[in-house]
Amino acid sequence: MIIQLWRYLYTNIFRFWIKWFLRQLTGKCELQRICDGSRKNAERTLKIEHSLETSKCKALQKAVCTTEEEVAKCVAEIIQKKKINIQKDTTFALKLQLCLLQISGCRKLYLAVEELRKQPYNSDNKEHEEQLMELWNLLMPHEKLKARITKQWCDVGFQGDDPKTDFRGMGMLGLINLLYFSKHYPREARQILSRSNNPKLGYSYAIVGINLTEMAYSLLKNGFLKVHFYNLVAGVPQMKDFHQFYCYLAYKFDQFWFDEKPESIMYFNQYREKFHAKVKKQLQDYDTVLALKNEKS
Repeated sequence: MIIQLWRYLYTNIFRFWIKWFLRQLTGKCELQRICDGSRKNAERTLKIEHSLETSKCKALQKAVCTTEEEVAKCVAEIIQKKKINIQKDTTFALKLQLCLLQISGCRKLYLAVEELRKQPYNSDNKEHEEQLMELWNLLMPHEKLKARITKQWCDVGFQGDDPKTDFRGMGMLGLINLLYFSKHYPREARQILSRSNNPKLGYSYAIVGINLTEMAYSLLKNGFLKVHFYNLVAGVPQMKDFHQFYCYLAYKFDQFWFDEKPESIMYFNQYREKFHAKVKKQLQDYDTVLALKNEKS
């Protein structure tokens, strides 16, 4: 109750007067002070985003929902509303513009990822089928698939004869992540597939991969991945950046699993949550970038 009261008083009363006092003292608004005092990484963009979201000015509030195409116009409107002298503060407009590009880019990326997740795997779609076959060929280059529906799919960690049933939760996003990892990190993907067949510590490679896609998706949806993307991309993050983060999860989860040495695959959910908590903790650090190196062409 006391904490809630303090938050209410700070948000609705104290914060206004603190901001007013600091503006009189420094001659700069909160956005300017953030741009001056924060490093050029996630710290600056997250603080700018929070300042805009909690502002009582409608023009500033809507800035967090602006599109990439409207960023420049939005910056000009903020400068006008806050009466910022850009002749004195010559770097402010550029710094704010970069922050807004990152903020709008993350929103746009989430919508693109969500669209892919909602797209179901369709065995009548030639492109979907070709992507599935390509996944097999990349993971099992020395073994020919005997049929489209076959027990061989279990060799790469699917649950049954037809992988399409395993993509129901994550749709095409699950397949494209698995395929991206196999195409851009073929050696690592095959090594992890081989390790997943360990008689004591083995797990279903494809099923776990789809599960990790769900983890990456939820981290993006809930805003945890902002730190990573704001540090990684000086501008608008792209779909490939999301796929790259999935690759990081796939590689690091395999290491984590073998380091932890679970008694049985029956404990998967327990260790999955432990790994999830570890990643979320890393993403609370302003300097975090979770990416693999040496991408294969």
